[in-house]
Amino acid sequence: MAVLSDFGGPFGALLRHRGLVYQLTRREVVGRYRGSVMGLLWSLFHPVLMLSVYTFVFGHVFKSRWGSGFGSTTSFALMAFAGMIVYGLFSECVTRAPGLIVGNANFVKRVVFPLELLPWVTLFAAMFHALIGLAVLILFSIFLGNMPTLTMLFFPLVLLPFACFVVGATWALAALGVYLRDLAQVTGVAVTVAMFLSPMFYPVSALPAALQSVMQFNPLTFPMEQLRAVMIMGQFPDWRGLAVYTCCAVVAAWVGFTMFQRLRRGFADVL
Repeated sequence: MAVLSDFGGPFGALLRHRGLVYQLTRREVVGRYRGSVMGLLWSLFHPVLMLSVYTFVFGHVFKSRWGSGFGSTTSFALMAFAGMIVYGLFSECVTRAPGLIVGNANFVKRVVFPLELLPWVTLFAAMFHALIGLAVLILFSIFLGNMPTLTMLFFPLVLLPFACFVVGATWALAALGVYLRDLAQVTGVAVTVAMFLSPMFYPVSALPAALQSVMQFNPLTFPMEQLRAVMIMGQFPDWRGLAVYTCCAVVAAWVGFTMFQRLRRGFADVL
């Protein structure tokens, strides 16, 4: 029974405090743009700008091509931008994770405040920007003459397991960041390296056969490839791969949550 309780812990906390999570997420998103002239429009302007830059640099300057069937000057930009949506969700959460508890030390002193909700808030704020990026991707694809397909409806099945993995990593890094202050510098470098070691600017098929197998162990690879499949290529998800990835992601969330709950006992002493 204890194992089952721990397993449901990460998601049980979210369900019990969903109202509080919503309020904190809303404050996080709105607060980021408070005082700026454009306000929330900045969340739309950024992905539009990045997509325009990708189109110009990779499509017209470097004349990059993604591969067979996607040889136009804009196809590479669409593929890279889809990968950027996944990478952006990962990098925003992981980069902020080591300072998440340290930056909210006032919550640690409050016994009644559920600290385990902070990674959820970080994740949902990042998901808000990811959804805006998806909307921009769809609109730009339609502008290029590619009509939406039914496979686009499967994008939640791709992103939700990835979100489980990300929140698990956020829990673990948030807890360790209280004790290891250098972790923030390490994650900053690791996130940058992950951008180039993930299939963001190239398909996995472009790698040598031996490296393709190794690349599959990168937790960013599967969601990047599958998001392109359902959003751009009009393909159905890899159901078997999705099942395996979902199981691994849930385990990662469980492990991260368990680590957070065990290490949180010393937060007040350290802070």
